Amino acid sequence: MIRSLAAAHGFGSRTARTASSRLTGAVAASLALGSLSLCLVVVIAAMSIRVASAMPIG
Repeated sequence: MIRSLAAAHGFGSRTARTASSRLTGAVAASLALGSLSLCLVVVIAAMSIRVASAMPIG
């Protein structure tokens, strides 16, 4: 089996482009908003389970 010379260098020969700071900020803001909304959904679900368990089964 013959390997190419480019494979021997691994990732060292590839250049990585960095994202702009605006894009990084937008991604960070969307992740923060997503995690905040997920926490809010979990809190609402926990409160509704607590209220439902406090109701008498009648």
